Amino acid sequence: MKKLLTIIGARPQIIKAAALNRAIRTKFPEQLTEVLVHTGQHYDHGMSDIFFEEMGIPRPDHQLGIGSGSHGQQTGKMLEDIERVIELEKPDALVVYGDTNSTLAGALAASKLHIPVIHIEAGLRSFNKRMPEEINRITTDHASTLLFSPTKAGLKSLEREGFSTLAVAKKKGKADIDNPYVFHCGDLMYDNTLFYAKKADERMDLFIKHGIDKDNFILSTIHRPQNTDDVHVLSGILSALNEISIQNKIQVVLPLHPRTANMIERANDDGIGSLAENTLFKIIEPVGFLEMILLEKHAQMVMTDSGGVQKEAFFMQKPCVILRPETEWTEIVESGCAVLAGSDPRKIKNAFNHFSEKTDMEFPSIFGDGAAAEFICKSIIEHLN
Repeated sequence: MKKLLTIIGARPQIIKAAALNRAIRTKFPEQLTEVLVHTGQHYDHGMSDIFFEEMGIPRPDHQLGIGSGSHGQQTGKMLEDIERVIELEKPDALVVYGDTNSTLAGALAASKLHIPVIHIEAGLRSFNKRMPEEINRITTDHASTLLFSPTKAGLKSLEREGFSTLAVAKKKGKADIDNPYVFHCGDLMYDNTLFYAKKADERMDLFIKHGIDKDNFILSTIHRPQNTDDVHVLSGILSALNEISIQNKIQVVLPLHPRTANMIERANDDGIGSLAENTLFKIIEPVGFLEMILLEKHAQMVMTDSGGVQKEAFFMQKPCVILRPETEWTEIVESGCAVLAGSDPRKIKNAFNHFSEKTDMEFPSIFGDGAAAEFICKSIIEHLN
């Protein structure tokens, strides 16, 4: 029996952890056991607790309650507390997801204590090192023993950075931090989308509650600091969405992230203030995973700066306008199913017009077969020393 210590702290990590936890409990209970650690990076009910409740994930065994702070403060506190939990639990390996400060802190703490790190969503690159997430991804990958990439592009990125292919690594010997094994596994988010899609239909009262026309709306999410910390940038994005809504007589549904809500409350410029005059612009509270799937399933288009929502839009075969100048999910742009618009109002409006006129979109199978969690579990059992 191998004990895994899993670090989670943000909404996407909780969702991904649900897929792996489900596979461990239902298919590998004799070979794997999991201890969940929640850092508290997203610590309010709407951004954290609700996902445990509706996805049936066991409550975390350890709640660190770190909360917000600067990158240094947050990561430092996590590093100290995760190290304490590692020494207490003595796991065989530590699992981290994605690219948050929780990911980085977990990888650093484990690797310094000579505990193998398993990085899920390895190899993703936006090729913009000014993004904190990019530094977190790269550092975590290079401290890991087992790396699971959801895409072939991720494998290529790792090879460019000096990682051996799996075949070559196996010839060198067993997996360890100096000889990491890299796998193409598919995407856990796709596992979850398939698993929860039917259950999401039980939340149809969401449309009635918020007065949403389920056949005529754009779904948008905005939360990244580069879009929310500068009121003028945020105003430009919201003004573009507002103009699209008015000119095309289409609703915009914006589940509001707490960071964005705080900025709007402090804002006084006309671009944000004018939203109140547009009855088609629906600002709603943060929604759970099932409700988000439901919104993505019925939206005409998705406009987001979230990496997870970009993928979920692709899973639901919906065009996506990416409110960032780059993306780690390059495949969805290359397939023609998404467009990079950044925060430029002109580009956002042009991207909307592009997809409004495009009727021949295809969504290739680039994120696996919906069984990524099972593959990851089998690989851990086989290769974790």
